[in-house]
This record gives sequence, structure tokens and C-alpha cells, in this order.
Amino acid sequence: MLGALGLDERQEAAYRALVAAGAAELSDLAHRLSLPEADAERVLRRLEQQGLAAQSSARPGRWVAAPPGVALGALLIQQRHELEQAELASALLAAEYRAEASEPEVHDLVEVVTGSAAVAQRFHQLQLGAATEVCALVTGKPIAVTGLENESEERAASRGVAYRVVVEREVLSLPSGILELSAALSRDEQCRVVDRVPTKLVIADGTTAMVPLTGRGAEPAALVVHASGLLESLMGLFEAVWREAMPLRLGERDGSVREDGTGPDPTDLEILSLLLAGLTDASVAKQLELGLRTVQRRVKGLMELTGVSTRLQLGWHAYERGWVARSAQPGSPPSAQVAGVR
Repeated sequence: MLGALGLDERQEAAYRALVAAGAAELSDLAHRLSLPEADAERVLRRLEQQGLAAQSSARPGRWVAAPPGVALGALLIQQRHELEQAELASALLAAEYRAEASEPEVHDLVEVVTGSAAVAQRFHQLQLGAATEVCALVTGKPIAVTGLENESEERAASRGVAYRVVVEREVLSLPSGILELSAALSRDEQCRVVDRVPTKLVIADGTTAMVPLTGRGAEPAALVVHASGLLESLMGLFEAVWREAMPLRLGERDGSVREDGTGPDPTDLEILSLLLAGLTDASVAKQLELGLRTVQRRVKGLMELTGVSTRLQLGWHAYERGWVARSAQPGSPPSAQVAGVR
């Protein structure tokens, strides 16, 4: 919690222990922290330098905590000042970069990033720098960062950045595919599925995009595109894929039953969502850790509930009743996705 103020885990634990106790002997504090006394003393000396702790003048060897409201407040003010200085330096360096570039208009539009580490770093920077929305097209073959390694997504979503993600069907069959998508949906991200996406793509705030440049056997590379006609084209590509993609409903099973005793429960909706995304009964059963007969029984129950005789008709009724939905033009039938319920 206090890492942003420059405290490591040991220092934070020591300060919290001092605050809780009011004051403590070095030996007592070392015992509480499970540290050798020499290490505990080094931690306390560091807290002393930061104005968070001091030795008692009345009892040598006894340490007292500085009042959090005063001590931490001072560190916060110092941290804000340093951030403001860093922001100013960043702006000055950006201006200097543009001024020194031989072709500034080109450098401002695109940049080429090469190497797995550099691509991964730029990918994380793009998300962590987003303020409002991240849009992404995802394939089943990551270049530099896998879904489980993408910690920046969770951090950005936790501070209110909206995510709209379209994955290709292959992702659902990956060992961690359903787990990753369920986690994304639990963060209120919007996730959709198509048979194939035209390219990997991530766009932050509609101002910066990143697309791969990697060919077979080549070193990972990516193109970062800034505000330009090319960026607008990439945004148009994402929106076109998004409109045609099928929404996913996952991770809603909680043991609940149908509210009115007649509608689909969360498991039914998950099954419908995956079937509409193009998975077979066997694949759905495997991904949701259900028996094949359970999946088939539930699909049969939904068909009986809607009074239809084919799965194609079930798909239409799912849309009509709002069990699955996506934005579409009035009168435009979702034929491709409905046909996926086989």
C-alpha cells in the first residue's frame, strides 16, 4: 500500500508495527518482523531517514512511530512534487525529440519496435497509459505477452479503463482461454468472439494503436501508430469486427436457479454463448467442466422451453428473448452466429 511513497515491504511492515504498538524495543520489533536484529535496525534507520520513526530520547534502544497524518502527508507532498517534475521533464523531452528528428512528421505518426522485450514493454505502456478505453483484437498465438502475463490489463481495468476485446474462436480452445476470458468478464470488460480476427491489434483511447510486423521465423516486432489516417483505418477495422462478433457470457455460475422457474439459468447462458461462438457440444462440455450429456440435456431443455425443433431456431429465439445480444442495425439478422448453434 505504501510502496508508492518509496517504502519496501519490510519498511512498511515495520512502520505499521510501530504505529500499532506506539513504541517498541529493537529486539521486540525484530521478533515481530521475524528479522535478525541487525536487519531490523537497518529498516528502522531507513524509516528514521524518511521521518517515519525516531529513537526515544528517554529510553535508548526504544523506537517510536511518527504520526502518520504528518509523516505520510509530507512524503505525499514530496512524491507529488517529484511526479510533477517528471511530467515536465517528459514533456520537454518529447518536444526536444520532435524538434531534433530529421522527419518529425513521420516520427510523430509511426514507430517500429523490435525485440520481444521491447514489444512487451510497449504493449504494457500502451495499456497503463490509457485513460478511458482499450480496444483489442486477440488471436490464439501471442507474440510477446500471453493473456496470463498481461498484468497491465487488470491494473488498467481496476482504475476504470474500459476494455472491448474481440477474440478469435481458437482462443476458447486454449487451456487457459476460458479462465482468462472469465477473469476479463468479471472485471466488467466486454468480450466478443469471431471465427478469425484479421490481425492482432490494440488501440488505447483512440489515439495510439499497436499492430504486429512479425513474419514467420522473424524477430518479434510491432508498429505503433499515432493519430493519423492509418490510425483511423485501424479503428474502423476494429469497429467493423466488433459489430459482427458474438458477445460472450461466462463466469456467471453461482449455484443460482432460474428466477421465475422458466428462464435460462447462468449455466444455460454460458452454454448458449459458447455454442453461438462456434464450439461443439464436446468442446463446451470440456471448457465448462460439464458432462457431455449435461450440455446436451440443457440444450434440449432450452429447445423445449422455446418450443423449437432445431438449434438454428433456438439461436433466433435466444436473440428475440434477449438471452444473447449485440448492437446491430435494425432488421439485420445475426445469421452467421445463429448458424453456429449446431
